Amino acid sequence: MNAHVSQGHWPVLVLNADFRPLSYYPLSLWSWQDAIKAVFLDRVNIVAHYDQAVHSPTLQMQLPSVVSLKSFVKPTTHPAFTRFNVFLRDRFACQYCGSPEDLTFDHIIPRSKGGQTTWENVVAACSPCNLRKGNLTPVQAKMFPRQHAFAPTVHQLHRNGRLFPPNYLHDSWLDYLYWDTELDP
Repeated sequence: MNAHVSQGHWPVLVLNADFRPLSYYPLSLWSWQDAIKAVFLDRVNIVAHYDQAVHSPTLQMQLPSVVSLKSFVKPTTHPAFTRFNVFLRDRFACQYCGSPEDLTFDHIIPRSKGGQTTWENVVAACSPCNLRKGNLTPVQAKMFPRQHAFAPTVHQLHRNGRLFPPNYLHDSWLDYLYWDTELDP
């Protein structure tokens, strides 16, 4: 299909078969090209459209703005240990000084002292605090994380994600971006 559409300007919200987003943070989005491919492979239903269309010599199709999967994908209950998810758990703030700038990983118990790279031993730290703590334990450095490091649930990450809304929300998405009451304490 030939389109005069910029790839980044027409993101498509992807819903599970139960019409809930696959993820809230990051928000489950596909490019319009991936969404159209999924339509032709009969993997999704189109729920809402943009006013924009793409054309081929024999076909015109409105760009989807919201699609739902035809098969339900069971949501994960244990989030992956990733740098992004650690930052999300820690609300994108240094656990020593609170700064949101220049975040890195900090091993509370340094690896050289037997500390492991786990949810319970890693926190977000700004570069200056990480350098200041260096290869020391919290007691040696007199630096203690603001919150106890823990393995978050998907619900806890979703709750934190609500504090950081996406930069772009199309009007057609708003009916599907409610926040489940079960996510609230």
